[in-house]
Amino acid sequence: MDADALTDARRPEWERLDQLSRRRRLSGDEVDELIVRYRAASADLADLKTSVGDSPQGAYLSTILVTARLRLTGAPENILAQIGRFFTLQLPAALYRLRWTTLVIAVAFVLVVALAGAWIASDPARIAALGTPEALARYAEEDFTDYYGPMASFAGMVWSNNALIALQCVLFGVTGVWPVWMLVQNAMGLGVAAAVMAAHDRLDVMLLYILPHGMLELTAVFIAAAAGLHVFWAWAVPGRRGRGESLASGGRSLATVAMGLVLILGLSGLVEGFITGSALPWPVKIGVGALALGVVLFYLLVVGRRAHRRGQTGDLAEFDAGTPTLTAG
Repeated sequence: MDADALTDARRPEWERLDQLSRRRRLSGDEVDELIVRYRAASADLADLKTSVGDSPQGAYLSTILVTARLRLTGAPENILAQIGRFFTLQLPAALYRLRWTTLVIAVAFVLVVALAGAWIASDPARIAALGTPEALARYAEEDFTDYYGPMASFAGMVWSNNALIALQCVLFGVTGVWPVWMLVQNAMGLGVAAAVMAAHDRLDVMLLYILPHGMLELTAVFIAAAAGLHVFWAWAVPGRRGRGESLASGGRSLATVAMGLVLILGLSGLVEGFITGSALPWPVKIGVGALALGVVLFYLLVVGRRAHRRGQTGDLAEFDAGTPTLTAG
């Protein structure tokens, strides 16, 4: 085979293939043409390789085919673009899907805390059953407030403790029981602490020390529990999808939420470690905590709603997640 003759004969077709590969938008007919010309050019390259081996004509055609192949299969996305898409679309959309479940969990948690605290505080015998008068007084007067200190190590300890709670919700959420049990356990513990502090006229102190970081910290825990329960629901009620496919989709969205919770709990740990126990006035401390919560809620509700309207769910793109199973009806 004469490589120059083949090149002269096929050059218009190769140039047309190159033009189609570089266009930003293609019609349906142009996509079909691109595929046909790609196959024809691949056959031409095979003939060149078989007949003359490596050649300038073959290198030229290989360059065109590489561009066409990237157009057909998609080029790897830049890592910065992936990060931008994650924080502007995937993460806010995943959090937005949990908004109502998170609200229900938050209301239920506060009710359990209030009912448990009121029930224990209503009877001195129940207070006495919690410990000796000296131990309870020391807890209310010293231990509760001494727990908080402005230090980096404490912030790290707080972050790891809260991250562990959220991780339990994420890992065992598919059971449908663990997140509920964990929330009730923590609500009861907080209710007991409130009863002890109220018995020593220190309930206001407890609220002052909890509010700066607690607003954001508890919100993160509620989101984690909501995400875990959504995975359970995806497994228990898959709808028209297969149970495995539904669970896989829920699990991928849960992983997206888990990465977001790392950042939210990190911010909460900084507030608790450096703001709650600091010498700043209480209005400033609570204001910082409210501002941190406001930023997260704005991201969840406003940015999340925008991402949701663009069709995002928090799951991976179809190219990364795989083609879904189609169902009729």
